[in-house]
Amino acid sequence: MRHPKNIDGTANASDEKAPTSPSTSADHIRITEQFSAHNYSPLGVVISKGQGVWLTDVEGKRYLDMLSAYSAVTWGHCPARFIKVATEQMSRLTLCSRGFYSDQTGLFCKELAELCKMEVVLPMNTGAEAVETALKAARKWAYEVKGVPDNKAEIIVFSGNFHGRTTTIISASSSSASKNHFGPLTPGFIMVPYGDSAALAAAVTPHTAGILIEPIQGEGGVIIPPEGYLRAVRKICTDNRVLFLADEIQTGLCRTGKVFACEHEGVQPDLYILGKALGASLLPISAVIGSKEVMQVFTPGTHGSTFGGNPLACAVAREVIKYIREESPENRAKELGAYLVEGLTAKPLSKVAEIRGRGLFVGLDVRKEFGKAKHFCHELKDLGVLCKDTRDSTIRFAPPVVIEKSEIDWALERIRKVLE
Repeated sequence: MRHPKNIDGTANASDEKAPTSPSTSADHIRITEQFSAHNYSPLGVVISKGQGVWLTDVEGKRYLDMLSAYSAVTWGHCPARFIKVATEQMSRLTLCSRGFYSDQTGLFCKELAELCKMEVVLPMNTGAEAVETALKAARKWAYEVKGVPDNKAEIIVFSGNFHGRTTTIISASSSSASKNHFGPLTPGFIMVPYGDSAALAAAVTPHTAGILIEPIQGEGGVIIPPEGYLRAVRKICTDNRVLFLADEIQTGLCRTGKVFACEHEGVQPDLYILGKALGASLLPISAVIGSKEVMQVFTPGTHGSTFGGNPLACAVAREVIKYIREESPENRAKELGAYLVEGLTAKPLSKVAEIRGRGLFVGLDVRKEFGKAKHFCHELKDLGVLCKDTRDSTIRFAPPVVIEKSEIDWALERIRKVLE
């Protein structure tokens, strides 16, 4: 059956015949473009296999992964240690819902709370779900503990932020593309410039429930705040009885050279929001971690998720926590991140305006006269290096922490070729 025409009378792209047995990248791209909604604009590569830091397309060409699925592949592709745990757990129990206890969920919560130096964990599935959970916690805490009048709670957020794409979260975004024609948007968010502690302090009112912040803005372009800024945020929160909500979905779990990016300034938030690397690239799991005072606002029926805290995801995440404690991969991220930045700055790159980095989390701004960053991501892809642009002008490099110096050298040779 042919698909109907578009409302303007033009032919629908789905009228084009899709290959029944795709064998080439072009075949797979054609099928994806025909049957998948166009909410992404991926580079023209079709991945078939992954191992460690290397990916292979359907034609057999290998690529060095310098993106790590936005930190979800922090421990590398198909990591044997975690696959073993997942396989063993899959043969026993994968899901029973939170309507019952499991022998993995409670232990996961205990071990993650200890890693975060906090008391209570609420497990969910995706990063956006975890952010939604933190927002709900902050609002309910404001009404039931702080005494903010009902429906008056405010959450302070920052220009250039990215916390997800649900209706509530895009309401806190400064990106017009994220918000246009998705209204009516959710009220209750106050936006201030990132890195400006005076503007933040001025925005706090008696109705402020929480301050939602990325310790480093990833989608914003790997923006590192000024030294002392997170300490200032902590002080503002403490002085005004406001919750410090740290979105460490991308930066947390060793990406930046510390287990948590907040540790670079020695601050402890009131809520950690984690995800991505927690699932070891095998399956989604996220969590909000906080004190009993805040997390006690959740009572039976007020929040939940069918798959949240499932035994399979919890077993894998427990192994991630064990791996962090045993191997201290944050030290590797610190050393190799410094090596990557040193390599990028060793010789001037004529097409580069600025390089920022902390651990294996690096942003490289392309000079405006050379066009958009995505053009260079395409060129790097052709040379076997996979990375992604953000905010039009920034190329992000965030390889798995298992990368070797020789592999960084391999990438640097190609990066210089494209950007010198």
